[in-house]
Amino acid sequence: MDDIKIPIPHKPTRFLDQLREHIRADGKAYATEITYISWVKQYIIYHKKKHPKELESKHVEEYLTYLSVQGGASSNTQKTALNALVYLYNHFLKQPLQELNFRYSKKPTRIPTVFTHDEATDVINHLNANFQLMGKMMYGCGLRISELVRLRIKDIDFNMRYIIVRDGKGSKDRTTLLPKSIIQNLKQQIIVVEKLLELDTAKGVGPVYLPNMLDKKYPRAGLSIDWQYLFPSHNTSVDPRSNIIRRHHIYKGTVQRQVKIALNAAKIRKHASCHTFRHSFATRLLQNKYDLRQIQTLMGHSDIRTTEIYLHVIEELGDHVVSPID
Repeated sequence: MDDIKIPIPHKPTRFLDQLREHIRADGKAYATEITYISWVKQYIIYHKKKHPKELESKHVEEYLTYLSVQGGASSNTQKTALNALVYLYNHFLKQPLQELNFRYSKKPTRIPTVFTHDEATDVINHLNANFQLMGKMMYGCGLRISELVRLRIKDIDFNMRYIIVRDGKGSKDRTTLLPKSIIQNLKQQIIVVEKLLELDTAKGVGPVYLPNMLDKKYPRAGLSIDWQYLFPSHNTSVDPRSNIIRRHHIYKGTVQRQVKIALNAAKIRKHASCHTFRHSFATRLLQNKYDLRQIQTLMGHSDIRTTEIYLHVIEELGDHVVSPID
């Protein structure tokens, strides 16, 4: 249940709990909360557990330089740590940082690993039958693993032929493609979920988790088929906040392990993972001459420069230059 917010006291006294409360009141995504808390904690530990109020800009500079020089962090990792610390001081502590002067990481941005179409389908075919639809959706819809496991039945629009991704990266909603080839598989999966819901209801299993206190506004919604996760967990578990026994979505680590097994079975020697399906989705669209802005929208990128990295992938694949030997 890695996307359900951990409980914090009504009036938190511990520093990190107070920071959590502030982040939630600010409406930031839970993934952002986890990231910021982690970096602030590491920053405090680095400075021998001194309270951040006792530290200032020079201490932030020292830590960021340490990440680059001794820590070997990439530029993106260093930027994430910087964002967390800027938020800590500028927004939470109200002690704005002065202009920072630190050693920037110089590690180059890596070109994403992508599958050829044959490799992607080969990995999917080697997945356990219960996971093949998930592989098809990561490749055919460009979904992140976290977005895939959190999909609810109501997010699939068969009539309009699109999928709604709720609360994606950056707390944004977006729509993406619903491939024709998986529609029947999806309908069969929904039937499986319906039968599982009937069994759970008969056993007295509690309603599915609803975000943003929607269970207060719509008390019966958690027992409706529309709100059920498309890929429910095989087992029920106890909600750590309410102690209600629920059936949550499948754990993303379970899917990641199955993809790793399939990669080995398919003898794919690339450094690949679930996210490689998403990279391959964007690359295929570029190869098929779709507009970069369209791909940016489907991928949910806030910055077109993030999408442009796939232009480099195309160049690496040799789409624009033919070898003399060929």
